[in-house]
Amino acid sequence: MGGYAFPYIDSYYIILVIPTILLSFLGQIWVKSTFNRYSKIKIQSSMLGVDVAKKVLDTADVSNVNIERTGGFLTDHFDPRRMVLRLSEAVYGSSSISAAGVAAHEAGHAVQKKRKYIPLVLRSTLVPVANIGSTVGPYLALFGIILSNKYFLKAGIVLFAASVLFYIITLPVEFNASRRALRFLRESGILESSEIRKVRKVLTAAAFTYVAAALTQLASLVRLILIAKSRDRS
Repeated sequence: MGGYAFPYIDSYYIILVIPTILLSFLGQIWVKSTFNRYSKIKIQSSMLGVDVAKKVLDTADVSNVNIERTGGFLTDHFDPRRMVLRLSEAVYGSSSISAAGVAAHEAGHAVQKKRKYIPLVLRSTLVPVANIGSTVGPYLALFGIILSNKYFLKAGIVLFAASVLFYIITLPVEFNASRRALRFLRESGILESSEIRKVRKVLTAAAFTYVAAALTQLASLVRLILIAKSRDRS
């Protein structure tokens, strides 16, 4: 899911979309450098990422989630449909600051599922519509511009708006998972106070990537709306 509305360069794209794309690029650099920095620092308790995730789930009485290894870098995620928590190699078998933070964060999503956290429920409901909106919407809007058909353009905007809404709803889901992770790591005694501050830096950098992605999608939507309005006036 994603994209920047459509590959059509105009003044709105330059003014609105390109700055947010650059922001997303900087966010990726930030999260990767922060993760790498704190992946070299081991926590005092020596708990592996997989064990941190298990403890979060056990404490929250979440017993129907499987934990698996997955390939790639920063590919950690919770699959609410299959009830699987997937941790990358750099997290699963590591006892680093970064591993503890990411593992607790992803386990936090499983807790959200258990607690029926409303933003997560809404996001899951939006997935099929958002997938269609992010793929069909931009091209329908592009056809509307090429054919000078305002109905295609506006229909594309409505579909793409569903994708944008998905990105916006993702923000409270991610922020809440990070808060749950930090609270658990602090209250469980897995991390010391000095380690908590370092984990917060890792999770803050990760959260910024979601903010940047949402801004990029929102900027793309605003661009489409402005194009539609300019077409209405002409």
